[in-house]
Order: sequence, then C-alpha cells, then structure tokens
Amino acid sequence: MAIRRRDLLKSAGVAVASLSLPRLARGAETASIYDLERFGNARILHITDTHAQLNPVYFREPSVNIGIGEMMGRPPHLVGRAFLERFGIRPDSADAYAFTCFEFEKSAGRFGKLGGFAHLKTLVDRLRGDVGERDSMLVDGGDLWQGTGLANVTQGRDMVEVANLLGIEAMTGHWEFTYGEQALRDNLERFKGEFLAQNVFLTEEAAFNDARAFDRASGRVFKPSVIKEIGGHRVAIVGQAFPYVPIAHPKRFTPDWTFGIREEELQKHVDSLRGTDKVDAVVLLSHNGMDVDLKLASRVTGIDVILGGHTHDAVPQPIAVKNAGGTTLVTNAGSNGKFLAVLDLALDRGKVSGVKYHLLPVYSELLKPDPAMAELIGRLRAPVVADWSEKIATPDRLLYRRGNFSGPIDELICTALRTELDAEIALSPGFRWGVTALPGQALTMEDVLAETAISYPETYVQEMTGAQIKDVLEDICDNLFNADPYYQQGGDMVRAGGLSYTCTPTGAIGNRISDVKLNGGKSISAGHRYKVAGWASVNGQQGAPVWDVVGKYLRSGRMFQERLGTGVTLKGVEDNPGIAG
Repeated sequence: MAIRRRDLLKSAGVAVASLSLPRLARGAETASIYDLERFGNARILHITDTHAQLNPVYFREPSVNIGIGEMMGRPPHLVGRAFLERFGIRPDSADAYAFTCFEFEKSAGRFGKLGGFAHLKTLVDRLRGDVGERDSMLVDGGDLWQGTGLANVTQGRDMVEVANLLGIEAMTGHWEFTYGEQALRDNLERFKGEFLAQNVFLTEEAAFNDARAFDRASGRVFKPSVIKEIGGHRVAIVGQAFPYVPIAHPKRFTPDWTFGIREEELQKHVDSLRGTDKVDAVVLLSHNGMDVDLKLASRVTGIDVILGGHTHDAVPQPIAVKNAGGTTLVTNAGSNGKFLAVLDLALDRGKVSGVKYHLLPVYSELLKPDPAMAELIGRLRAPVVADWSEKIATPDRLLYRRGNFSGPIDELICTALRTELDAEIALSPGFRWGVTALPGQALTMEDVLAETAISYPETYVQEMTGAQIKDVLEDICDNLFNADPYYQQGGDMVRAGGLSYTCTPTGAIGNRISDVKLNGGKSISAGHRYKVAGWASVNGQQGAPVWDVVGKYLRSGRMFQERLGTGVTLKGVEDNPGIAG
C-alpha cells in the first residue's frame, strides 16, 4: 500500500500532509510524509494548547467559528469546505480530517487518533535530528499543564516531567497560572527550560511589599525573553502569557500580579533585543489568541514571527501582516497535541532572509511511540488508571465541544446540572479544551475529567432574574464578537441549558441577544427570578465538583432519555464562511 508525498500549498514554504488511504499504516513508505527539505539555518519547533493530553485523541475542529467585520472570511474564521478551498486541501484527505470538521465521523474511522506525547517525541526527535540539535529549538505556547484529571491532581507536575523529556526549552502560560503562585513556582523549579512572560508585572501593593519578581526595577515577575544561538545566529524568543488571567479566572490565584497585552513594554523590549542585544531574529511565543496577534502584529514592529496559541486555531499558512517596520508572520498551531509546527528560518547578516513553515498533523498511526516517553506516561498514569477506567456510559452520538455556540459535550453537562441540581437553567463556560468521543465509545471518569478538570470545579445553584441572564449572554457574546480583538478573551459562547435565544453576532454591544425563551417556549421575564445552576465561577462556591455531578448523571442512564441541546438561532451571518452547512 503506497502513500503519496505531501501536496505543497501554493504559498511558498507552507506544507501539510495530504494522504489518500483507506487507513493509515506505519512503515517506511508512510513515514516519508515527515521528510522536510532542509531550508535555512535555524529550526524552531512549536506546540501549544496540548492541555495535558498524554495519549492520542480524537478532536473535532469547529463547524462554527464566525469572523466579524474585517475578520469575516479570513483565517482563522473559516470552517469546513471554505477552509479546504482556502488552503487547497482535498476533501477526502487526512488533512481535511486533521484541520476541519468535514465528514469527521467517517474520517475518524479511516485515519484514527492524533497526537500523544510518545508519538510527538518521536517526531520532535526526528525533525531536530534532521538539522542537528544545535540548529534547532522546541518551544511551547502554554496550556501545557491543564486539561486532564491527572494534571489537575498533580497540579501540572506530571506535565513538567513530560516537558523535560520532550525537550521543551521555553514556554509561556495561561491555565498554568490557575494552580496559584506557589504551585507554579514549584513546577518551574523542576522545569529544565525557561518560563517567559514579558507582560506579567507586580501590582503596586506587591511591589511595595517587596514580592518576588524577576526584575524588581521594572516589576516584571518573569523573564521576558531568552536568546539562543541557533545555526550560528542569535534568535530571541519573547514570551507573551495570556493577557486576561485575572479576568477569565479567579483573581485569588494571582493576587499580586497584573497582566495585559502590554504593547508599549513589548515594543521597548523588542527594540532592546534588536539594538543592544543585536539579535538576528525575534520570535514572539504568544498565548494571546490569533485575532489579538494579528492586531498586535500590525502595531508592534521588529517581530519576525508570532508563534501563536490560545484560540486553538490550526492554520496551515502564516498570515503576513504589514506594519510600520516591515512584515510580521502570524501563526497558530492548533491544540490537544494534534499538530507540530516547524518554523525554518534563513538568517543572514542580522535579518531573516527567508521562511518556510509547516504545520504537521501528528498522525499517531504513522509514528512509533518513543519507548522512554511511553514508559514515563504509563508510570505517571498508573496511580489513577484503575479508579478512572470504569465505563459509566456509552453515547449514541458524537460528543464534541469546540464551536462558537454549542457542542454536545456542553449540552450534556448542562443537562446533568439541571437534572441533578433541580434547576430550570444551566450555564456552562465556553471552554475550547476537551476531547471528542465517537458514538459507541465507552465513557469513563477519565473522559469526564478531560472535559471538566480545573482547579475551581465547584457547582452552584442561585437565583437570577431574566435581565441578569440576558446580561450574562450579552457580555460573553461581546467578548466573542467585539470588532476590536483586544476586547476578545478567546473563549466561545457560554453554553445555556434550558434556554433558546437568537443571536446577531454583527449587532451592537448589548443588542446581540434577543427572543430568550425557556425550553417550553415561554419568554423569560426581565424581573422574574429563575433557578440557575452552573460551575467554574470566578467567585468561590461550595457545591460538588462538576465531574461528580456529571458522573452521577451518566451512571443514571438518563442521558438517552432526555433531550440534549440548546436552540440558538443566528441572524445576519447567513453567508459567513465561518459557518459550515
């Protein structure tokens, strides 16, 4: 059985695997899809948003990822066929399966799971070996330590061991901060690489109290960048942590730190790297989200490439953004360990003279697992496997999360909250992490934890007026569809169980949500009080962890007896290529 070499995309230097097989198979023939032609003199490998998924996973890309205003029809706001056409990917290929939702269930049976750190280790070692360790570097864009029950129990310590064996030399963060400062610093003591974050500073009070910081003069909490000699040239990696940590998560985790995009500080630092430090290239390792990075690239000069994350967008080609100083390439490398980005730079006389970029799907069936990493993963998981392996339900439908408005996993969580906590309405956060389960695939508590494992999982029940419910929907909708990317925090719409509503993404702030009704069809009343259940509140709660509530519901067998789903009617986006179907 033969496999064809990859079809190169028309954009210079950008490639993805293009396979046409009934089923992928290992071997010398198939392994050739990872043969990259040598280019330039510096190679940087990039992973991001793996969310602690140690083993290969199924992960369905979104069928709704709407771009508004200038972002309409532009990456990353393309899905399904529109994505395939934009990037020249065949609908029947493994690339279509990896990068889009197109015929996902059918393709999952053909091409199998993606990712897995043992398989990733094999690919990383191969691609670094092709150019030499001294001419390459591996970086991580954050959300490495969170996303599974094991990572939650160990507060990310398991992923530090994995990162060290994988060879990560620099990383930035987001969910890493939700373990709190002490756990974060304990983990960084064990981490062999550098933790970089130019945009995290001490609060005035913390600085006055002489709190710990990398640079007391500026108040920077962490090292902003690292300079590494690669291929005989000086390459600067600047860290950009998630800018909205104290807003998106409980502030109690980071009470002494302030975040933000910090354009001015970033520009000063880049200027210093270019001037004082005489670097040949500047790469921003970002957890801003792609829309934010695209705006940032237009405003800050001197950055050659942004290696982006946070919004889980798998974009095969870099997007070139012009600014006052030249051009910056913006990338985003997907999530869940599905992809490994390869950035090859040609450096000459203090500048980047050429770039080639590949976003490689990590097809687990094409890569033999690295024995040392497989052994480490087995050892790390051993204490929890027995407790979390019990089959608690077998779904009769595809369960996935990712999408602007709804996904069956969150619909399931909302139904569990309403049923078990006896509430009329349920709210579940629009997280983008979490894996996909195929119909007939047994669900275990480990699977439930892969959708819910956070450090503030407590459920709650409270009364809210109809006006308050609408305000919540409007506020989060503005976060998703504000025309200014700097006002977007990168998540999806809150999932609302027991409700239906109409959304006009192109509407004005405060006027995007209308026709809010209970499941029975009765319109909510602004002054009436409703019983609402939820979880992941930024305020402290005392209820049972959400995974216990969902687990109890699944064990009851009611999943197949009750209607899942939230009705969302969209207006004003009928021809938007960010909607499939």
